[in-house]
Amino acid sequence: MSLLADIVTVVAVCAGVFFFLAGTVGLLRFPDSLSRLHALTKADNLGLGLIVLGLLPQAGSLLAALKLIAVWGLVQLSGATVAQVVATALRRRDGPPP
Repeated sequence: MSLLADIVTVVAVCAGVFFFLAGTVGLLRFPDSLSRLHALTKADNLGLGLIVLGLLPQAGSLLAALKLIAVWGLVQLSGATVAQVVATALRRRDGPPP
């Protein structure tokens, strides 16, 4: 059972790292700020979710697993809030899209 948990952890964490890297590439390559913001928030949310999913089998107790899920939920909420604030500021600065 421990080997299966280790395999799930490695696969999920590697997939999460892949999505973090994909979000970083999107941040560097997309032409405007709104598309960069979109790529970064979507990829980072999925990447963190996969990393948390990979760490759950390694959590020593139910409390540790709940803490991981709580951190993931708080990052989801804060990421969405910050993305909305940044997008609103960009729209005010640049005006509505053509």
